[in-house]
Amino acid sequence: MFVTDIRKEFYDVVVNQRVALFVSPDIDALCACKVLQALFHCDQVQYTLVPVAGWQDLGTAFMEHKDHQLLTNVDLLETLQPEEDSVFFICDTHRPVDVVNVYNDTQIKLLIKQDDDLGVPSYDDIFRDDEEDEEEGEDSGNESDGSAEPSGKRRRYDEARFIIMSYIVYLFSELKTRSLIGRWSVIGVTDQWVHDKIPHMKYVTDIATLQRHVSRHNHRNEDEENSLSIDCMRITFEYEYPCVRPLTLCVSLRLVLYQHWSLYESICNSCYTSCSFKLWSINGQKKLQEFLADMGLPLKQVRQKFNSMDMAIKENLREVIEESANKFSMKDIRVQTFAVHFGFKNRFLASDVVHAAAALLENVEKDETPADNFIKALDCLSRSNLERLHLGIDLAKRKLKAIQQTVASCICTNLILSQGPFLYCHLLEGTPDVKLFSKPLALTLLCKYLLKAFVCSTRNKRCKILPLIMAAPLDVEKGTVIVLGIPPESETSDKKNFFGRAFEKAAESTSSRTLHDHFDTSVIELKMEDRGKFLDALITLLS
Repeated sequence: MFVTDIRKEFYDVVVNQRVALFVSPDIDALCACKVLQALFHCDQVQYTLVPVAGWQDLGTAFMEHKDHQLLTNVDLLETLQPEEDSVFFICDTHRPVDVVNVYNDTQIKLLIKQDDDLGVPSYDDIFRDDEEDEEEGEDSGNESDGSAEPSGKRRRYDEARFIIMSYIVYLFSELKTRSLIGRWSVIGVTDQWVHDKIPHMKYVTDIATLQRHVSRHNHRNEDEENSLSIDCMRITFEYEYPCVRPLTLCVSLRLVLYQHWSLYESICNSCYTSCSFKLWSINGQKKLQEFLADMGLPLKQVRQKFNSMDMAIKENLREVIEESANKFSMKDIRVQTFAVHFGFKNRFLASDVVHAAAALLENVEKDETPADNFIKALDCLSRSNLERLHLGIDLAKRKLKAIQQTVASCICTNLILSQGPFLYCHLLEGTPDVKLFSKPLALTLLCKYLLKAFVCSTRNKRCKILPLIMAAPLDVEKGTVIVLGIPPESETSDKKNFFGRAFEKAAESTSSRTLHDHFDTSVIELKMEDRGKFLDALITLLS
């Protein structure tokens, strides 16, 4: 059931309990975790933090902590089969909400805004459909084998799994807590946008909501000359860089990590500019040089770190880039975003923190456990761990370079194949940095980047409206690959992804050895030997 009063029905209940906090490995979940940790520390609430990478981890963690009241940010119920006295508070951004959770009045409490367009079927519609199906089955003489699929409105509802909002905005606005929590809310919303989980207009709406809340906590009547002390933390929304003014909306550039990189590297490794110029081609490289010449910036300045550029250039850099970008048909290079200051030196955009935390969360350069990476990613969200945040930014640079090089390689070697109802790309073992793409977030960024690049480069109009399925080596010894499906490239608000259900049906019909352990149903693990028949079944199913 939905929680209508988040303070009375949720927080006042758990504040007197010991809580098991289950957190999935994505940045929005980490931010929600930081919000709850701050609240629990203030009120001295006892809790156990448990990272859960998938359904198997969740089941194991539940068995260890089932005696405590539970709070989680993933959806569940039939898998765990809890005792009647267990209570779950679910904070989840996957849509649609499971109908079993919606109509469970005792054990499931949903921390979700009800004014969003959830599209939940009515109770009578769901169960009347089920009863009618049962009657039809009895009339035809067919006995149920226990594996019948849901029908009618429930089936149509369950197949539409996609993400439409960031819950953390709701949590922040309802509990009306301090500015530190506002920073985590900003990062959570930005993560949803960076990883293309929400449409751009939803992102704009959410940051407008956050601006009102964060503005209340910024220092109001400060002298601008002394507005940044060594110990202060300020979230700003600015139109101009580098001037720092509170309570103003920030317009930045769609250039990834450009304040921590060279401008040249940022342009080359940003999806928006790389696809606009088609930098994997010779003509694209020529266009880039023409773009730099049009801006009138010396190559020496463009290729050195942003912090080392001449102040005279940096003062008007955004305006210069925007003017030249319009000439090269990049009219959307501006983006509304957030900036955070730690003292005089450290300035980060919200997207910088998202990329840094994601790189730490899926770091494959050291033999560390997922739990260790989880803690490091969580720590980088704290202002006391700026060294770890800078480390994450360095890892993010290497990841973004690997993504750009892989996209260029796939486009130039024609690795993207049209399989009829979808596009398909398989990264072979031995591909540079292929280990990096065994992780869901990195593979998702690569997949979306690759699809956008392919749409920009192909002349086949039909291929421009096809979804993409991508496979990458996961475990060579076990002979498994990770498979991810994403919807077609689109600027509309429709982010529906039906691959989760399609993967399940294809695996069932071919007896393919798959593992559907990820909370995102469009990500699965597949035995390499079964790849052929699995893809054939998908082609038949989706044709």
